[in-house]
Amino acid sequence: MIVLADLDIVLPDRLIRSGCLVIDDGRIVDVREGRAAWTGPECRDLHGHIVVPGFIDVHVHGVEGLDTLGPAASIGEIAVRLVKYGVTAFCPTTIACRPEDLERALRATRAARTQAMARSGARVLPAHLESNFINPDYRGAQPLESLCWPGSPGGEDILRVIDAYRSEVGIVTLAPELPHALALIQKLVARGHRVSLGHSGATLDQGRAAIDAGARHATHLFNRMPPLHHREPGLVGAVLASEDIAAEIVCDGYHVHPVVVRAAIAAKHPQRMMVITDGTAGSGLAVGSRVALGGRPMTVRETACFLDDGTLAGSRLTMDGAFRFVVQRLGLSVVDAARLSATTQAGELGLIDVGVIRAGAVADLAVLGPDWRVRSTYVGGQLAYDAT
Repeated sequence: MIVLADLDIVLPDRLIRSGCLVIDDGRIVDVREGRAAWTGPECRDLHGHIVVPGFIDVHVHGVEGLDTLGPAASIGEIAVRLVKYGVTAFCPTTIACRPEDLERALRATRAARTQAMARSGARVLPAHLESNFINPDYRGAQPLESLCWPGSPGGEDILRVIDAYRSEVGIVTLAPELPHALALIQKLVARGHRVSLGHSGATLDQGRAAIDAGARHATHLFNRMPPLHHREPGLVGAVLASEDIAAEIVCDGYHVHPVVVRAAIAAKHPQRMMVITDGTAGSGLAVGSRVALGGRPMTVRETACFLDDGTLAGSRLTMDGAFRFVVQRLGLSVVDAARLSATTQAGELGLIDVGVIRAGAVADLAVLGPDWRVRSTYVGGQLAYDAT
């Protein structure tokens, strides 16, 4: 048994001040208001701290020099390193790549999903493929030579890999305006995958048609898609107007202006928005560091990570930084910040008893200090990281 005493506790609907949380056998067994009279080695006095549901990042390519398309052990090592940032579950995210590289990454995902808990790492969820089926004009840092249409020979090769590793593929990002894309959305949904709309120049009508076909997710809203226009709402307008689709948003203050982030959350509400990092191998590293995204060299700058030709190639953000951004820069409540950082993600991915603090829930937790920085992370009730 573990007792976290005299700390603030973020529940789904309110904040408990100076409460007590009890963990046993990997789950939260009690949440109490007021300081309980616990003593003994199992009790941790955490006065001045706050506990939130462990962060869930559904879009992260890497951290601290590691990339999901790197060596086979990279995904497992990413799981271990993410816990210091309060992450208790994540979707390893790949960019468009060759079928053999995708197969290697999915094989590594399968191995990491069975090994992460034994290594005190974050839970490895099924992967997020920022797939080959995106619009070349909105590819960003994705390699042009890897892009293909659904139904093309190259596309069929990618789909064969996805079929072979079906249980390891959670989210598939695609552009709905591509030829045969709507049929592909229906096919992927029928096979249990979550289709996300992104890297796309889709019109409002094309976005709506994709949602009608079963798409339920939007990849890094506003980035790599046409801007919202009052006469041509485009894909952004389709996502903001639909209750059927949940949207990611990068909360580093650079990818999307804070005013726009706040407006999007106000439009869709925290229940339909998910904070992501779009983190890369540059996350957690110093400015000037040289890393790679799917083998493509890039540099960590103050604002984000950039390919050598100047193309924006993802963020250097970590989930604890995203949480601080929501609370400090946007001025949202810790209850809303927790929902945006964990609860909505868990619900959208169908994770049971995860992403929430309540009696009976899995004890995936992040303990933050007065400066909103991670002090401890628990995964399944086990202390995976401790800086106290």
